[in-house]
Amino acid sequence: MSLRDALLASLAKLPGRREFHIHVLVSAPRKRTDLYPYAKPRIRVYLQDIVILLSEQTTFDGPRVMVSAIEAALYNIPSTSCGILYISKVDSTGQASRPSPTAALVRAFLKYYADPSTRPIPVDHLWIQLFARAQGQYLFPNSAEYPGKKPLADVQLCAWWKRVLTDVTKELRQRRGDMTIRPYYVLPGYSELEAAQSLRIAMAQPPSDPPADLSWTYGHPYSQSDIRLPCPPGARDGGRTNLGHFIPSFDDDPKSRFMDEIAYITDADGVSSPKRKRQKTGGGRPDPPSDDEDADRGHGELNKVSTEEFWERMSFRQECISGVVTAFFVVAVSSPRTDDKANTSAPSPLAPQPGQVSPKMVRRVVSTLLNHHDFSTRERALRATETLEAAIKGLCEDLAPIPSSPKAAVKHVDRPSTPEPAAGPAHLLEPPRTPPRRTRDSHLPDVSPNPFPDPVASLETYHSYIYGSAAVDNPPLPPPGGGGHADSARAGDTPGQPQVTVLTVRKKRKAPS
Repeated sequence: MSLRDALLASLAKLPGRREFHIHVLVSAPRKRTDLYPYAKPRIRVYLQDIVILLSEQTTFDGPRVMVSAIEAALYNIPSTSCGILYISKVDSTGQASRPSPTAALVRAFLKYYADPSTRPIPVDHLWIQLFARAQGQYLFPNSAEYPGKKPLADVQLCAWWKRVLTDVTKELRQRRGDMTIRPYYVLPGYSELEAAQSLRIAMAQPPSDPPADLSWTYGHPYSQSDIRLPCPPGARDGGRTNLGHFIPSFDDDPKSRFMDEIAYITDADGVSSPKRKRQKTGGGRPDPPSDDEDADRGHGELNKVSTEEFWERMSFRQECISGVVTAFFVVAVSSPRTDDKANTSAPSPLAPQPGQVSPKMVRRVVSTLLNHHDFSTRERALRATETLEAAIKGLCEDLAPIPSSPKAAVKHVDRPSTPEPAAGPAHLLEPPRTPPRRTRDSHLPDVSPNPFPDPVASLETYHSYIYGSAAVDNPPLPPPGGGGHADSARAGDTPGQPQVTVLTVRKKRKAPS
């Protein structure tokens, strides 16, 4: 089953009567050298960009409007048989019918890659990673101005992600009992008790008790030995040489920026660990630098900072102490492949698969979504949906460039992997973002060119893999009980609890003396 069909099958189970239209863009694999830029020797990594756009049609003859979107990256590391699925952004326009399909879309997306029976890359271990930070908008420009959009608050968003990931792990356990699943989470600046209590209060309903082997671990996963880590050990005595072998570097991720700063700490910065003295030889001269000392050069303090110290210091980073609760989530899934799949020779990791498009096409669609459309009103969202969906089909037909409305052009900050288009009138404020990473020499060049040409999308690819629709005709969702869980209902969760009326006790006045 393709990713498009798996997502539509899950959306078809939602309550209500409507029709969903989905566009799934998955790029062909390409080499990347900056996932573990400080690991030696350099490991081979292959990256795929994933963008999912979901629109809704409330009446079967009415217009479509975009309601949800996902941007993610899939990393394939053949040397350790590991894959990393990094969820970069998830956003909604607030214009979906109740319940919002965002949660169902995210669950189906995660289960597709976590389940080895549907996972499109031949790996034994998959690591799901994301950074939860509440903002008014991520992928739909100006959607925060739409009155119907009610974004979750910081703690509510962290609780929402934990609930979604818990549902995914439970279903995976039901599908296959031989899987090893280890979920981890960290709320920087919070102790384990404070984090658990905060998320429990933020949840709309009390969570069910998960199985013992699916209980969440508060902390990082780099000390465990049950599931193999993505980056292989270093060459020094068979062990890892520095922090760069543990922490992957993603675009627009605070962990990556912090690790860059640690790697660039020198004497000129005023902060440096004391140097180890070299032993003198019999002639009174110090020994020449060893190979290990040469390997330490250029890595700053990465060889001296442990993973525990790294996460402890993350609590003091600007992204984590700005008054907003954030969370890091990691879910590791390990499952042995069947004998048939294990003995079958896998194709080249760079070979394009059916339905994949060129990375340039994915970047082009994301760029026009972020910079040339407006979702602040219903009318503008309808126009943006029609323009963008027609443009995706036009790219598969090799038609004219993506049209854009100059009135809706909005300037956004540069994205590390997407070139900024021509500047337009910036009349609205930009969403808050963390500062860009320091890129002195972290992005290493590819060691060899890609032997496979980029795939060329066609109308057959468009109708078979990219675009699809699903008509939903199920019993409607009962009206909410007035519990005030509008955000939870919009996220696709269960409806609110019955309304509870709190009575205020009046104090009896004393008679005047």
